[in-house]
Formats: sequence, structure tokens, C-alpha cells
Amino acid sequence: MTAQAPAQSPFNPDKHRVERVLCFAAHPDDIDFGAAGTIAAWTAAGVEVSYCIMTDGDAGGFDPAHREEIVALRAAEQERAAALVGVTDIHYLHERDGFLEPNHLVMWGVVKLIREIRPDVVMSLHPERNWNRIQKSHPDHLAVGEAVTRAIYPAAENPHAYPELAESGLDAYKVPWLWLFAGPEERENHFVDVTEHVESKLAALHVHVSQHPDATAMENTVRNGMVLNAQRAGLPEGRSAEAFHVVAINGPGTIAGF
Repeated sequence: MTAQAPAQSPFNPDKHRVERVLCFAAHPDDIDFGAAGTIAAWTAAGVEVSYCIMTDGDAGGFDPAHREEIVALRAAEQERAAALVGVTDIHYLHERDGFLEPNHLVMWGVVKLIREIRPDVVMSLHPERNWNRIQKSHPDHLAVGEAVTRAIYPAAENPHAYPELAESGLDAYKVPWLWLFAGPEERENHFVDVTEHVESKLAALHVHVSQHPDATAMENTVRNGMVLNAQRAGLPEGRSAEAFHVVAINGPGTIAGF
């Protein structure tokens, strides 16, 4: 049986300019697993990238000796990992690991940050469950995707949503693009060749030592996954890629409104 070709992405890197990106994730290391190669390519090209980590990752880790210091440890790991791919602007919502919900308190924080940074691309974990690899679909991951998607439309662009934000000077903002990662394969429609940034991505992942009881197995899994992505994208043999579900939120083909 012939494999089905990936859906066509609406994003054209030769046509659509990206200058600022805001990435949302549930835990320290989520972005490094899903998108660090793409982020390294962006920052190398001069794109400004910011992270927002919604929980403190306090339920992570495998060493009982780390329990008292796990929040500080994971934040430090994320800062070092981000720096390896050119990111220094990191924000935290300080939600409890494992208890994240797409409620209005979380959405308010997302809308606030989007209106502050005004990114060309918002990147997020996917709100849909990946049944082929359930580990990609931690409940916190799904909650991030849902909260971010709800915040982007309509709240971020509606001046009447969370009016105290507008009153403080954070005007409504229309997000052009939403890039989702770690979702179902059948949703993925955009692949980024990250061959030149594989080692930076892996170096960032290895910083999260508190999360990897078998670092060699982790690296092999990530490497193999990127090779498979490249094959699915039709890239030449020996290339590596990251996969996304790209959604056009506001552009020439969309209709204005709340």
C-alpha cells in the first residue's frame, strides 16, 4: 500500500516572513523534543523567539533526591537548553504539573503574552491526542494546545475580551500563524529540514538530565523520528526534519471578525 502524501501546508517560507515567534509548552523540555531544531534555524536567521512554559514541571524527574529542588532544577535546565538554540526570553505561568486546565486564568496569561510579544508565529503543543504514541499526549500537553487555540481566536484579537488588558495598553492582536507540534501524524502538513541543527537540538535535550533515565535511548528515538519525518516529507536521504500542523489564523484568505 502506498503511503498517503502529507497535506499541503499553507505556509510558504519563501513568501511568509517570520520575525517573532512565541512558543507555548506544558513542561521544560517539551519544546526541545518537538521544535528545537526549527527554533535553532530561526534564531540563526535572526528571528526573535520567546518561550512560555505553563507548568513548573514539579511532577517530573526520576531521582527521589531531586524532589525538593525539582522546580528550580528544571527551570535551570530549560534556560541552559534554550540558550543552546539561541533563546533567552523565557516566561512561566507556574501552573501545577499534571493539573493544567484550559481555563480563563490560563487563557488570560496566554492572551497577555501574545499581545505583549505580538508574534508572527505562535507555536504550541497540539490539542488533539496522538493515539499512535500516547506519550506525546500528556493531559497537560492537550490542555496547552486547547488553551492557546482558544486564546488565539477570538480572545487575543477581540478588544472586548479581557478588557483590563486593553486598558493597561495591551491592544488586541491578530495572530497570523499557529504552528502545532506533537499531534496526530495525519494532521501534520509542514516539515522543516533541520539537518544542520540536529546536534544543537540533541544538545538541548541532553541538558534535561533530570528527565532522561536512559539518555542513549532518548537520543536514538529522537534521531530516528527526525529521519522518518524527512522521509515522509520527501526530503533526500540523510536529511532530518521536524513536523508541524500549520494553521493560517489571519491572512488574505481569512474573514475578519470575532
